Amino acid sequence: MGNLRITRATVAIAGLLALGGCAADVATTTEQPTMYLSMANGGARLDPQAAASMISLYRQNNGLGAVAVDPELMKLAEQQSQAMASRNKLDHDVKGPLAKRLNASGYPATVAVENVSAGYHTMAEAFSGWRDSPPHKANMLKNGVTNLGIAATYAPNTKYKVFWTLILASSEKR
Repeated sequence: MGNLRITRATVAIAGLLALGGCAADVATTTEQPTMYLSMANGGARLDPQAAASMISLYRQNNGLGAVAVDPELMKLAEQQSQAMASRNKLDHDVKGPLAKRLNASGYPATVAVENVSAGYHTMAEAFSGWRDSPPHKANMLKNGVTNLGIAATYAPNTKYKVFWTLILASSEKR
């Protein structure tokens, strides 16, 4: 009888531990992916690795190579998004043409393209907007690019609220 109680207690504890493990799994899988995080608030931080993964997967599905986050391109994208936000203006050339900005930073681009947009609150929305626009789609599917920089700047007192910049480039010799 004593062994039966010990066996039942052991089974009950094992069952509770298993259920606890399931509960923990549910809690971790319900976290929102960063591509759906709204950038339309002051504390939001864009996840550049998630953006690179999303764009790389899109490129790979279209027969192209992946892209990696580049710190210098990240700075340039941030500067462009901040410049657009500070002027409340969606414009590629608000800080000068892309080639001029790349040269001024010392980035030795052999190929480079840029997407800008505004008004999208999440990375998923910005990506969908670019994918559905032929010129932006062509940039995301540009052959030969290997690196990216991406930024979203929140400007609450502007028409669009969030300004996006995506720079895709390569510094590799062709």
